[in-house]
Amino acid sequence: MSAPSPRETQLAATGLLPRLYAIVDASAFAEEKDEARQAARLLSFAQELLAAGATLLQYRNKTGNARRVLDGARALRRLSEGKARLLLNDRADLCLAAGCDGVHLGQDDLSAEGARRILGDRLWVGVSAHSVEQVKEADRTPVDYIAVGPVFATASKERPDPVIGLEGVRSARSATGKPLVAIGGITRANCRSVIEAGADSVAVIADLRAEPRRAVEEFLRILR
Repeated sequence: MSAPSPRETQLAATGLLPRLYAIVDASAFAEEKDEARQAARLLSFAQELLAAGATLLQYRNKTGNARRVLDGARALRRLSEGKARLLLNDRADLCLAAGCDGVHLGQDDLSAEGARRILGDRLWVGVSAHSVEQVKEADRTPVDYIAVGPVFATASKERPDPVIGLEGVRSARSATGKPLVAIGGITRANCRSVIEAGADSVAVIADLRAEPRRAVEEFLRILR
């Protein structure tokens, strides 16, 4: 296990990596066929998250072309400026163009080293891991945090990786000193157990959708 860098220690210890990592997933609004209305609904959802106190958002758009992803990221940047950090899923180049605070990478995306060459040392780079082996590999790279999961069964991905459970979170915690985000099937009913298993933060998609403002308020109360 590599020793955490000063910035990684700061992320975990000072609250810069908050307990709640809220994901704004464009697929949640895909049934809206009008592009402008879809964008408006996404921004309204994000506004509710911010109004309730979310301080870290990730914009996730797996199907949009580069223009739509960039437009969405820029709109979210304007909305979140001065209120929350904004990370962009997958695209380090569009992250930089939109003025986001960092990028989140999957196992099949650009390498952490490649993202660092694009973003420099100032912006955040996070990476997904789905096993202890992948956590150990990520621990040796210049990432600021590692997101491990799915902890529980999830419907947010078409082909999810195998569930790791709370024991997987504990194993991931023992494998890295970097800040650890848990993701996958996390709800208000189980989030406390995930933190107790060793995660610094929980990433949430589905349990924010129906009532975003109330959900964020309840997550923040539970995770205090």
